Amino acid sequence: MLASVLGACAAPSESVAPPSRPNIVLIMADDVGVEAFGCYGGTSYGTPRIDALGAGGLRFTEAYSQPLCTPTRVKLMTGRSNLRNYTRFSILDPSELTIGQVAKEAGYETAVAGKWQLLGAEHYGELAGSGTHPRDAGFDRWCLWQVETLGSRYANPTLDVDGELQRDIQGAYGPDRTCDFLLDFVAAERDAPFFVYYPMSLVHDPFVPTPDSAATEGKRTAQENFHDMVEYMDKTVGRIEDRLEELGLRENTLLIFTSDNGTSRKIRSMRAGQSIQGGKALSIDAGIHVPLIASWPGVVQPEVECSDLIGFDDFLPSLAELMDAQLPADRIFDGRSFAPQLRGAEGDPREVLTIYSNPRPPGTKRNPRVRLARDHRHKLYDDGRMYDCTSDPLEEHPLDLSTLPTELRKVHRKLTDALAAMPPEPAHLRQGR
Repeated sequence: MLASVLGACAAPSESVAPPSRPNIVLIMADDVGVEAFGCYGGTSYGTPRIDALGAGGLRFTEAYSQPLCTPTRVKLMTGRSNLRNYTRFSILDPSELTIGQVAKEAGYETAVAGKWQLLGAEHYGELAGSGTHPRDAGFDRWCLWQVETLGSRYANPTLDVDGELQRDIQGAYGPDRTCDFLLDFVAAERDAPFFVYYPMSLVHDPFVPTPDSAATEGKRTAQENFHDMVEYMDKTVGRIEDRLEELGLRENTLLIFTSDNGTSRKIRSMRAGQSIQGGKALSIDAGIHVPLIASWPGVVQPEVECSDLIGFDDFLPSLAELMDAQLPADRIFDGRSFAPQLRGAEGDPREVLTIYSNPRPPGTKRNPRVRLARDHRHKLYDDGRMYDCTSDPLEEHPLDLSTLPTELRKVHRKLTDALAAMPPEPAHLRQGR
């Protein structure tokens, strides 16, 4: 039974003297919400390795991403709101300080593998190459899909490996290649502190069979392939943990698992007896409520639940604190460190989480512009719509602001103030380019 304290983390049963400067492995899956995981009540897929990480560590129950991948990745890499640094889809402004640079400055060996999508690959036309290359983001080594070119991310993948473009690698499976690369990296750097960032390709569409999928005579459905892809993602996470154990590194390695946004809208999954349609690109909870699990044996206590509000701008300050890194004073960071919660302390959790996302400015029907503030239960948009996310998770029935009871008027004022305190919206995001 998981210990839990509403709005805070359960404190450990005894004080812990944490080791300094842990190795850090940050895994971010692609396009999968909380409903896919057994430790969050999901019942459609087998995720035993990720569930075990949750049982053996801390599971945040209210972590919220951006509705779509590039906005989330930019926010995670920089610790800043999209209002401060977002330019266009697939682009990370090269003037931004990144989590890789922070780790490198702190003396960490660094590697990234999986999906990049932050430089602007060749198929983005005039935007191609205008973003940030992994070598300029603080990473010593990389094995990535979609740096300067596209190609397949799964069967016969195209990967950029430390600057060498390997096209259409016959007989290979992309997630295996990127995982193998990271396993080799941690083995080579076992004697130095390392930071590994693994933005996985799984489980983004195309929904295709994995190496573990059973052969079938008929055409497999997207739902069937998604099932296999979730389970292969879980298996891959297990491979990483097993290798850390084999190398004797597990005790001093913080392993974090999360996802960049909700599940594809093509997919339905069962959670707590309810059928959940994926909400990718939407700001309903099915589009932004993601898993966040932290496992660090001997420091993060097992079987702990935490309901603090967590946003993706929190990753950089949290990991910087754990690395004993000093953040520069020449820019504003919007995130709050959750490092104290990992050690069983109360930390400084926020009362309200704000999200601004505008993937393709000034916004499209498929990728709408959103600006919102939410607490643990209620959400307010800048167009005045307010929802009770507990009773109305699909946000179909906005609350009547003229008849709010006293307590909800206080909530409305709190959320209104949070919206007003957000940075101004820059012209290029209001108008597009």
